[in-house]
Amino acid sequence: MVEAKPADFKDNLYLAVNGAWQENAKIPSDKSRTGGFSDLDEGVEKTLMEDFHEFANDEKKIDDDRLLQAVKLYRLANNVDHLSKFHQQPILKDIQRISDLESLKDISENIADLSKDGFPLPIDIGVEADMKDTSKNVVYVQGAGLILPDKSYYDEKNESGKQLLAKYGEVAGRLLSMIGYKLEDAKEIVEKALAFDRSLVPIVKSSEEWADYTKVYNPMNFTEFITKSTQLDLKSLVVDLINDTPEKVIIEEPRYLENLNKLVNDDTFENIKAWMMVKFLTGNASILDEEFRQTIGEYQLAKSGAKELQNRTKYAYNLAAGIFSEVVGVYYGKNYFGENAKDDVRGMVKKMISIYEQRLSENTWLSEDTKKKAIVKLDKIVIKVGYPDKIDDIYSKFEIDENDSLYDNISKIRRIATQDSLDQYHKAVDRTKWLMPGHMVNACYDPSRNDITFPAAILQAPFYSLKQTNSQNFGGIGAVIAHEISHAFDNNGSQFDEYGNMNNWWTKEDYAKFKKLTQSMIDEFDGIPYAGSKVNGTLVVSENVADVGGLRCALEAAKQDADFDVKAFFTNWAMVWRNKSTKQLTEMFLSIDVHSPAPLRANVMAQNMDEFYDAFGVTEKDGMWLDQDKRVNIW
Repeated sequence: MVEAKPADFKDNLYLAVNGAWQENAKIPSDKSRTGGFSDLDEGVEKTLMEDFHEFANDEKKIDDDRLLQAVKLYRLANNVDHLSKFHQQPILKDIQRISDLESLKDISENIADLSKDGFPLPIDIGVEADMKDTSKNVVYVQGAGLILPDKSYYDEKNESGKQLLAKYGEVAGRLLSMIGYKLEDAKEIVEKALAFDRSLVPIVKSSEEWADYTKVYNPMNFTEFITKSTQLDLKSLVVDLINDTPEKVIIEEPRYLENLNKLVNDDTFENIKAWMMVKFLTGNASILDEEFRQTIGEYQLAKSGAKELQNRTKYAYNLAAGIFSEVVGVYYGKNYFGENAKDDVRGMVKKMISIYEQRLSENTWLSEDTKKKAIVKLDKIVIKVGYPDKIDDIYSKFEIDENDSLYDNISKIRRIATQDSLDQYHKAVDRTKWLMPGHMVNACYDPSRNDITFPAAILQAPFYSLKQTNSQNFGGIGAVIAHEISHAFDNNGSQFDEYGNMNNWWTKEDYAKFKKLTQSMIDEFDGIPYAGSKVNGTLVVSENVADVGGLRCALEAAKQDADFDVKAFFTNWAMVWRNKSTKQLTEMFLSIDVHSPAPLRANVMAQNMDEFYDAFGVTEKDGMWLDQDKRVNIW
């Protein structure tokens, strides 16, 4: 057998670095992808699962009651024999509540209680920081979500969408029969539920529309809002949930609200009731018993392309680690990361911020006025590294009763979490909150808090290691850090000031130049063929702006090192993006993900850097060549 010749760096950076890996990498049977981020995630999962197994057999080793509750939840979720005694019983009382609804009037009169208890509703609310005054929390009004991942799945030509919806309908019908419905009745309920789902398609936002984050901010006087439905008591929905009458609410989807009467009326009531039942049952099936988890799992596998479900023990761990996320994240951070590493990475972040400041000062397309304001925003960015110093108080309220069903335990926790979220309406915004737990392999920027978060779990090779050279580390974690900083100045983040308030701090001329540059970034990616489909440049623009700014800034930082190795820098940059996904996941991400496919992130961003061409001797004859005037650099 003749081995395939590796790709040349001049033709395809991603394949030159990852080609052999790509050829041989196997996606674990219970996952839908493997690669840089996923491999780290699997390592963290393995480590923590071993600890949970040990704790479950010897509670004496646990010195924190919140962690003990997480372990109890893990033990309960893993106890198949105990759960099978309950089978479908725990959910029946809640299904009965939906079954007892006889008219829209019944929904309207109970709308706040239904919301509080986690039932799907055609309109609901949440409490978050006011984007124009982030010291206060306000009510955001949300519409119903689609069953499938995005509107594009409902397109007449989308064959996978049709197959996926058929699978969902079949699985939902089986679940209904498992809780006692006759097959004919179950089929009719599913048909009605899918009819309501179909009615949402022309009205709800697409993933591309959601990607324009600031467009969720549409304030409306409360007195006007409560007139938007002739059938539902919108006043009671808000007032009874937050225990107050607000002056305004924020409408996330104006088109949805304008069409509310068309969607929700006496003619559509039966469809809405069926939709509530099907969504509620499919959303909770996993937490009943193993038979229910396996059944809903058939749809989840069809959606993700994974070959098999996680085994019961892995499922139990992930459920506990998800619900007690901050508790588990702090445990992981303290035991596997520590204060020294925290200080070291914090130093790296500060270095990247100082490089960024230097680049802003030397920027050639911004006026002095805008530069100064950008630097003020940069200096005010709050850095969160590793894990929080204090665990949120809510975790002390989560108590697990191992004699009860898994469903009842989780329902109780969800109600506590919902109430806690609603109670925030009367409190100031907590700026110390972390958006990601310490055991998550990821990083983020929060425009409303103007903070960047780097959980402990991402801070390991190939992103970061003391065994790697500085050039490698800058091509890895350095670019990730600068990527998150760049989000403060992407097409969304740029509209928020240093305090996280949506506020225009740009001159008109500078913003026009910035819009032109972001349009170049949209054009650079729009329509690139990938996996039988095409990239939507508008959907992925914010992440691409952050990628190109992050790579540019990390490169400048790496260059300051006496031992700078430009090839090692770009090689590690490409390595962190190694990724192999199932066909189904790839298709879904092309529709809904604001990130470009990983190989394109590796290649196109390198093409934008002049240094890449010099390092690898790339000329017009090579595949990685991009004409000088087509290279996009923003920050």
